[in-house]
Amino acid sequence: MIIIFYYYLCLRIVKSRKMERSNKEEQILVSITGLDRPGLTASVMGILARYEAQILDIGQADIHSTLSLGILIRIDEAHSGQVLKELLFKATELGVNIGFSPITDDEYEEWVGRQGKNRYILTLIGRRLTAAQLEAAAKVMADQGVNIDSIRRMTGRQSIRRPQQNSRACIEFSLRGTPDRRKTQAQLMKLSAEMGFDFSLQLDDMYRRMRRLICFDMDSTLIQTECIDELAIRAGVGDQVKAITESAMRGEIDFKESFTRRVALLKGLDVSVMKEIAENLPITEGVDRLMAVLKRCGYKIAILSGGFTYFGEYLQHRYGIDYMYANELEVDDQGKLTGRYLGEVVDGHRKAELLKLIAQVEKVNLAQTIAVGDGANDLPMLSEAGLGIAFHAKPRVVANAKQSINTIGLDGVLYFLGFKDSYLGEEGRVG
Repeated sequence: MIIIFYYYLCLRIVKSRKMERSNKEEQILVSITGLDRPGLTASVMGILARYEAQILDIGQADIHSTLSLGILIRIDEAHSGQVLKELLFKATELGVNIGFSPITDDEYEEWVGRQGKNRYILTLIGRRLTAAQLEAAAKVMADQGVNIDSIRRMTGRQSIRRPQQNSRACIEFSLRGTPDRRKTQAQLMKLSAEMGFDFSLQLDDMYRRMRRLICFDMDSTLIQTECIDELAIRAGVGDQVKAITESAMRGEIDFKESFTRRVALLKGLDVSVMKEIAENLPITEGVDRLMAVLKRCGYKIAILSGGFTYFGEYLQHRYGIDYMYANELEVDDQGKLTGRYLGEVVDGHRKAELLKLIAQVEKVNLAQTIAVGDGANDLPMLSEAGLGIAFHAKPRVVANAKQSINTIGLDGVLYFLGFKDSYLGEEGRVG
């Protein structure tokens, strides 16, 4: 009785629309929810195909085998009642719920008109994500009049029985609207700091989908140390050099000046210590995975470092990196550091220049470039790149970068580029 009543209710809705219209075709939104199973979509499409229905829009999501399918069709009015009846009985046979909503021409055209609005991608990352974090981010977008078109999980499913220390969670929102970018960025940054998640808000254009060149800082980005500090410890001037390094990374003194002062303190150190340091560099969490994916997908990769060529070359050979620019220490005939360097210092300005130069050589639009770094001397290249990401960065850098990663490893960059774990064959992995 319920099915028959629902069927006649659908027919009455459709007939009432026919009386109001002079057109011979109409739009109907078909909504299906329930337990997913192979062949469900084919069964529905088979019915629609018999009556030559036009598909104006379609979307489907599947969460833990629970299906949500929406199909907007345009169909001859003479056939619509029969189509609804067949769909209703098919839904009963399959054990799913089905609903029908008539869509007027004006409603449809208004929907078409919204296609001209800007599209954005908001990515949230953390060790884990909570409803409170998603609510806060969604409210920021709602306050800006931005609509959420779709939401998808980027990371693999996480085990609750075998939680991993280096787990990660990522959710991506597809947005439509025109937010105040500066105000939205500031609000999201405030939430990020207060609630412990990372975010990226990007215009969803062709450049975002076609990134080709990525440039990394080395010290405290690819590796979890500053090589000059390691050298200084072995030269017995660790505290002095570390104080200058931290001041430079905070942007309190000019990088070139601080670099010159630090290198001078290394005078007399035997170069043999470099090999021992290089072979024991603490690689940042996620670097191995990130490099493997980038190489597999054809990205050009560069190290642009204010550190030293010896260590940059070690990483270049380890990961097959395409370009490496860093500073070269001068060595005397006895194999001792002279306290001087050779050539031009790779400072912040030089990093930005090198990014543009490599992009030109590789024939890559700057909008297709990515830069990742942690220090004040990375800000020029972060600003120049199409996507600049501050990684576990100093407060000044986070405040000036549009994207930042502070909660997980360097492979979090992959999610900002739109990669899903399932794309990489990692759907069920964690850690």
